[in-house]
Amino acid sequence: MKRREFISLLGGVAAWPLTARAQQAAMPVIGFLHSASAAAFAAALAAFRKGLSDAGYVEGQNVAIEYRWAEGQNDRLPTLAAELVRRRVAVIVTPGSTVATLAAKAATATIPIVFSVGTDPVKIGLVASFNRPGGNATGINDFGVGLGAKRLGLLHELLPRAARFGVLVNPDNPLVTESIVAELQTAAQAIGRQIEVVAARTNGDIDTAFATLVEKRADALLPSPDPLFVTRRVQLITLAVRHALPALYHRRELAEAGGLMSYGSDLPDQYHQAGVFVGRILKGEKPSEMPVQLPTRSSSSSTCKPPRRSASQFRLRCSPAPMR
Repeated sequence: MKRREFISLLGGVAAWPLTARAQQAAMPVIGFLHSASAAAFAAALAAFRKGLSDAGYVEGQNVAIEYRWAEGQNDRLPTLAAELVRRRVAVIVTPGSTVATLAAKAATATIPIVFSVGTDPVKIGLVASFNRPGGNATGINDFGVGLGAKRLGLLHELLPRAARFGVLVNPDNPLVTESIVAELQTAAQAIGRQIEVVAARTNGDIDTAFATLVEKRADALLPSPDPLFVTRRVQLITLAVRHALPALYHRRELAEAGGLMSYGSDLPDQYHQAGVFVGRILKGEKPSEMPVQLPTRSSSSSTCKPPRRSASQFRLRCSPAPMR
């Protein structure tokens, strides 16, 4: 081999790592912020990645994802959101977590945010309107809170003699807690029933909350639509069975894990939509011009008494459980 060819070959070899680093540096980075833990949302995460893939982005190939999980400690969310902002991510996604969305919104007014929240995004200041969000945030409104009265009505149909309904809330998620309690109080008064509100943020708190509900002679349970209770679903279901306390949950994952029944929008579908939204933003669309969407999954399944008036985009899931 000639000396000139050898030197050229060495130069090409040396350039390979530099080229790889340059390609990696050019890869857009998504910031993923959530209040719960990854283990409880594995199926939903797969749906999110599928949404990204449908939009043309594959993690590790042409996009990177920085994950930040608060592990049920909502007070960590502002710090985690600030980390993503310092990382200069291209977009922040906060699916299924109102508190994470608010933390991201407080951390940046410029980085696009894709959310999925159960509360009205206009009412809590995330967007100016559904059709024209107007700021740096857009996403999906899954009606997690707005269906509280419907869930109470379903439990009332199933247990017409029930007089007192327990409501389990997360005190570290005040906007959702205030909204769901107000909604359920109004709904309970309309049918001449009462609600008993108990709060929990830890495993020990949940044990105490169930003991309180038994002491107060609650006839059934409505956990708040909070990611914390999806994460703690095994504990909730175990305690509900132990105390023979019929419960209606907001996610089908809890019914599939052994809970009595659930009524709500499809969680993987929301994550899929969020992935598609992120992909559209990475391609240049502006969140200010992307209308907030509603749940798109349409299906129903029941092995217990079905709802008389059920919106098609929601799902009633039931499984055997002890009832009084």
